[in-house]
Amino acid sequence: MPKGLYARSLIIIIAPMVLLQSVIAFVFMERHWQMVTERLSTAVVRDISAIIDIIETYPQEPSYDNITRIAQQRLALNIAILPPDPLPAPGPKPFFSILDYFLTEEITRQINRPFWIDTVGDSDLVEIRIQLDDKVLRVFAKRSQAYASNTLIFLTWMVGTALVLLIIAIFFLRNQIKPIQQLAQAADSFGKGQPMPGDFRPRGAEEIRRAGSAFIQMRKRIERQIEQRTAMLSGVSHDLRTILTRFKLQLALAGNQFDTAPLNQDITDMQTMLEGYLAFARGEVAEEAEPFDLNILMHKLQNEAELRNKSFTYEINGSGMIEVRPNAFSRLVSNLVTNAFRHANKISLTANHQDKDLEIIIDDDGTGIPESRREDVFKPFVRLDEARNQDAGGTGLGLAIARDIARTHGGDITLDSSPLGGLRAIIKIPA
Repeated sequence: MPKGLYARSLIIIIAPMVLLQSVIAFVFMERHWQMVTERLSTAVVRDISAIIDIIETYPQEPSYDNITRIAQQRLALNIAILPPDPLPAPGPKPFFSILDYFLTEEITRQINRPFWIDTVGDSDLVEIRIQLDDKVLRVFAKRSQAYASNTLIFLTWMVGTALVLLIIAIFFLRNQIKPIQQLAQAADSFGKGQPMPGDFRPRGAEEIRRAGSAFIQMRKRIERQIEQRTAMLSGVSHDLRTILTRFKLQLALAGNQFDTAPLNQDITDMQTMLEGYLAFARGEVAEEAEPFDLNILMHKLQNEAELRNKSFTYEINGSGMIEVRPNAFSRLVSNLVTNAFRHANKISLTANHQDKDLEIIIDDDGTGIPESRREDVFKPFVRLDEARNQDAGGTGLGLAIARDIARTHGGDITLDSSPLGGLRAIIKIPA
């Protein structure tokens, strides 16, 4: 069965129509067509039988002119009396001809004399020859006299009308399915962090309009909630920065009285944490998707690896151009690679871009993360000091932010064991 709604809807329309027409055609052919043909054939053979009776009853009329005239004018049969020559050899029977069948049955039943018929010669006439005692009766009858010839017209009208109705149904069904496809496209673009298509608006049937309107309202509520959260945390961050700046000034003025280095370090750590909180809450939601070159990001990461004295190799399979939110995506990959720089010496990155799907695999030779804790590290503020010796200034938000960015792109991040002996991070997003 097809998976698409459009194809399934067409089957729902076509299947009953085909089944109904098949049943009607079968019943018509089996009952009406055969019955009418049988009755017409019976009537023609009855007329021929009456002509034979007249010929045998009045043998004194040698020319049979009156019988020929009566047969032609009253019975619409063209007859001729031939010499008593042998009948022609039987011809090949047609594969499917109820006319041949019923004529044979009726001549055998009503006349019961040697005969020969030809129903496949002239398409408009049927020739019948019957062996009499000292002569041969040849009869030409119109095919329409012995055969229900309106069958083709019936089938043509039935099939033609069905095709016209089917074309109309396909046209209207496409217009009904199109709003659903547009709604799915708008929902998919929202899941990938992309703007709503410009031509999207609720349309179609009432239920589809309600679904479209509900989606628009839901999207507005989510965006408004995110904006409120970002604005609130921005305000909190701004107020705290002001207080921290005041602390720095006071410590600078009191620098001669005691050692202020530890306090300055604490203030720096608090500022770093505030920036991390704000970045996690903001989630780069305001950025628009646009083309991005993976090669540029790889060169930046390679330069960083050289500064950190780390081994970094990368490979891009497929096109390096992708459609993402550039800053957010750069932060996603940089967070994972930077974590690998902190805890490993050898890092390998492989990007596979095929069929509009992007997969990035980051392997390192570090200490890794226990399998039972691989989901925990994506929770905000979770630190695994016992598993990976993280920097003291870490906030436990790096992987949480990375997964949040991946999911706003419609993808996800998973962790696994690396062939290099450390951790493998797998990013999968549609691009």
